[in-house]
Amino acid sequence: MKIIILGAGQVGSTVASELAREEANEITVIDIDQTILTELQDHLDLRTICGNGSYPNMLEMAGADDADMLIALTNSDEINMVACQIASSIFHTPTKIARIRSPEYLRHPELFAAESIPVDVMISPESLVTEYIHHLIEHPSALQVLDFAGGKVQLVAVKAYDNGPLVGHALKTMKQHVPGVDMRVAAIFREGKSIRPSAECIVEAGDEVFFIAARRHIPIVISELRKLDKPIKRVMLAGGGNIGGQLAGLLEKDYQVKVIEMHPDRARQLSGILDSSIVLLGDAANPDLLLEENIESMDVFCALTNDDEANILSSMLAKRMGARKVMSLINRPAYVELVESGLIDIAISPHQVTIGTLLAHIRRGDVVAVHALRRGSAEAIEAIAHGDSSSSRVVGRTIEQIKLPVGTTIGAIVRGERVIIAHHDTMIESEDHVILFLTDKKKITEVERLFQVGFTYF
Repeated sequence: MKIIILGAGQVGSTVASELAREEANEITVIDIDQTILTELQDHLDLRTICGNGSYPNMLEMAGADDADMLIALTNSDEINMVACQIASSIFHTPTKIARIRSPEYLRHPELFAAESIPVDVMISPESLVTEYIHHLIEHPSALQVLDFAGGKVQLVAVKAYDNGPLVGHALKTMKQHVPGVDMRVAAIFREGKSIRPSAECIVEAGDEVFFIAARRHIPIVISELRKLDKPIKRVMLAGGGNIGGQLAGLLEKDYQVKVIEMHPDRARQLSGILDSSIVLLGDAANPDLLLEENIESMDVFCALTNDDEANILSSMLAKRMGARKVMSLINRPAYVELVESGLIDIAISPHQVTIGTLLAHIRRGDVVAVHALRRGSAEAIEAIAHGDSSSSRVVGRTIEQIKLPVGTTIGAIVRGERVIIAHHDTMIESEDHVILFLTDKKKITEVERLFQVGFTYF
């Protein structure tokens, strides 16, 4: 696939890196900063052009005449929108994806109709990250919570703890612990390495366990792998930007929320927008302010500013001063693994949260959802099976008959409104939504082929 990416910032670079690793893609990146482009070219097999990506001549140089897709990810909503308009009007690019950050634009989706500004897919990293953090607060014992099939199914990662109900027992005993609940362990990571989750596999303390189940069963299954954390009542957010503001608006209906914002104008604006949240003007890394606002009574502290170092510092300070659980928004990939081994409970990478939405529109076959896992080293996808037994490699076959690549497991199937947890004898039917887990992302092309319909299917 021939793809043009506008913007080589954190999001653009992450997307370019992910797509360039796949041999089938031909990537061109346009940015105004030659230094960043040179660095990208030193590490990745792609082409770069220095210039303004919304100019027709720049897009022409990038090969827009025969490009399959334009992904506009600059920091300017306006440049992204103009680029999509030009790609459509002049070059007739089939698929146009744009990063749109401003709530003012997002409130008017009619702007992005084909007859207006021709954006096929809008990506709002801030909204995606807000939803992601909201899920983590809803399930305080989880490391990751991901939706599939419109939320009917969830994939959840938890860390097994010492003396937990399942630790020291084989996976096959799970049914004895949670009778009447159907679930499947999709993968286990032990000391950073993937362990095949067979029936005889024994869970050890410290294992990172990924399981899949119907949404309503998630709390029950989590309780088997680790002690359920106390319900969350009080949340403190450091940073009242787009993410902090959106998250406070979602949380204040169910929790007691405090927002610390250091810019007076934004603090005043938030005070007018939010209903029951308390907005504080100050620096979240100020221990006196945290002490005054009873940080020791906070169930969750989330650092959500644009400054990685400030987020790390305030999160570590909050944890040391008594906050039960701390999360930190971290843009630099090198920092993520580093901080999770210390005082910070969960490091949130906005790029890894965003990349899945983009990949869902790039994957071959009918892939409707993609989620990056374990800092991008693994992937979970939702694909729709089409055709019949003669035209499809999966339809009309049981799980054990499908030749899945090594490291790939089918966790669940959604058939209409039914959630079917996958077992060896589960048969896949046409139009089933199939949720797969890949511990080796190099196998993604083989998985895509499985869900591509042969020429006999009409």
